[in-house]
Amino acid sequence: MKAEERWQARFRASRMTLPFWARQAPNRSIYRSNATGKWEVYAWDRGTGAVRQVTDRLKGTAYAAIDPTGQWIYWFADTEGDEFGVWWRQPFTGGPDEPVAPALPPGQPGGIALSTTGVAAISWASEGTFRIHLVRDGEPFRKLYEHTEAAWVADMSLDGSLIAINHGEYGDFRHPALRVVRPDGEVVGELYDGPGKGVIGLGFAPVPGDRRLLALHERRHRHEPVVWDPATGEQREIWLKDSGDLDADWYHDGRALLIRRDDRARSYLHRYDLAGGTLTAIETPHGVIDEAAPRPGGHVEYSWSSASRPPIIRSTNGQVVLNPGGPAAPPSVPVEDLDVEGEGGRVHALISKPESGGAPYPTVFLLHSGPHQHDRDAFSPEVAAWVDAGFAVVRVNYRGSTGYGTAWRNALHGDVGHIELADIAAVRRRVVERGIADPNRLVLAGAAWGGHLALLGLGTQPGLWAAGIAAAPIACHQTSYEDEVESLRAYHRALFGGSPDEQPERYAAGSAITYVEQVSSPLLILAGENDTRCPFRQIEKYVAKLAEHGREHEVYIYDAIRGSMVESERIAQIALQLEFAKRHVKMR
Repeated sequence: MKAEERWQARFRASRMTLPFWARQAPNRSIYRSNATGKWEVYAWDRGTGAVRQVTDRLKGTAYAAIDPTGQWIYWFADTEGDEFGVWWRQPFTGGPDEPVAPALPPGQPGGIALSTTGVAAISWASEGTFRIHLVRDGEPFRKLYEHTEAAWVADMSLDGSLIAINHGEYGDFRHPALRVVRPDGEVVGELYDGPGKGVIGLGFAPVPGDRRLLALHERRHRHEPVVWDPATGEQREIWLKDSGDLDADWYHDGRALLIRRDDRARSYLHRYDLAGGTLTAIETPHGVIDEAAPRPGGHVEYSWSSASRPPIIRSTNGQVVLNPGGPAAPPSVPVEDLDVEGEGGRVHALISKPESGGAPYPTVFLLHSGPHQHDRDAFSPEVAAWVDAGFAVVRVNYRGSTGYGTAWRNALHGDVGHIELADIAAVRRRVVERGIADPNRLVLAGAAWGGHLALLGLGTQPGLWAAGIAAAPIACHQTSYEDEVESLRAYHRALFGGSPDEQPERYAAGSAITYVEQVSSPLLILAGENDTRCPFRQIEKYVAKLAEHGREHEVYIYDAIRGSMVESERIAQIALQLEFAKRHVKMR
């Protein structure tokens, strides 16, 4: 198979998310799959083995849920992938679609929580306000919560008597507080650990009448689980001696927790028994676990991959849970770890090298989005495509990335953008010194926040990069703030310490448009016309500035949001990026 055929086959290979099952009907599950060439929702009856496609939308479907009784499948229907729309539902066994709350106006989704009583709690954001509504069949919807700062529903107890809400009322969307209320709005309890220490609600115990709520806190400089009874205030913190950020889920009987630990770009599973406080490691292959969930009977299902091996849904009982069908993705190369001392501490990076050709390689720095995400030893068709094309790929978990503790994630303040680029420059120096990367054949590329850093890097580090690629970037923070969705405005305020009117100098200093005249390398920009996260108008302003200063650039415009769920569009964009890079970086 030729290199181009191989990397395109990875995008076209069938993939699926971990099946999520109804708490009181464990044989009824839903998952999302790209089997049709776009990501859609599927229903799976484990008892009969029957699988059917639930949704079929032009740009795919991003959000779905199943109610605890297994009667209904819910999904969010936006307009042409712009993340602005309404919730719909369909019976699990099939039937007509119906709107969940016909009278509710469209909005940006903030989550949905479902109970056994038929009540749904739906989070919305629109027109500068965040709201949570309670919806029940045959009754008018009722507003439960409203605030100008970001908020979303975390979960609802099975009996519908308690609703958990994460909110940023204290001014820091990145570190929310957690509040539990009754359906009438009465506050039962609240957890708030102060500035810089968020409390994130995960889920109520999956037992009728159980008030315990599982959450994550940051009291010891990383995410760790806590079990909280909001009525009594009792808390039980779960601590692990091993490093890394933690996530957690309930076992089906509420007697144990499944803990997932992310450490240095890999994942590990543990079972924690609440009765005796016993922690047991769960054996899984070396790599990354995107999702994991316990099943009745005690075994755990999980979605696993590594940089070299494509995703698979496994079970700790030794079985493959469900095969998505279709051809499997060709494997790729493993990653190598690299640690570099940077201005703010040790920077961890991942390196993927071509199997043919010799060092130093033409090299692309692929910068992750977020910024509160991180690159991992997981399978990436995008990384594999660059490797197949003869490029080494370097991915940097710069300051601001998750997975390395609270202090590293919180380091972005006062000099946003430049902090990350300092870490990227430190890694660049090391890979050049080690003879991995050719200093004259380096491409700086990224999407969303990574695209923002690519544009900013080309303007502030013009001598370091031979070319740049920015997909759905933020080019001007102020203009982006004016046009973006409400949750991202709240994020901007938390990141910069206020709105553009309150912090104009910080917004300008962190914007690539401020440094556009210093760009000296050819640049490719990919932008979605209806992107509500990285709005189009601010990219237009940046491109106009490039043209005004006579800078070499190309622009590709598409009609789906940056996280397109249509595989043909992803293939077209990767092909365009590879072709651009090869034109501007000499290949041997």
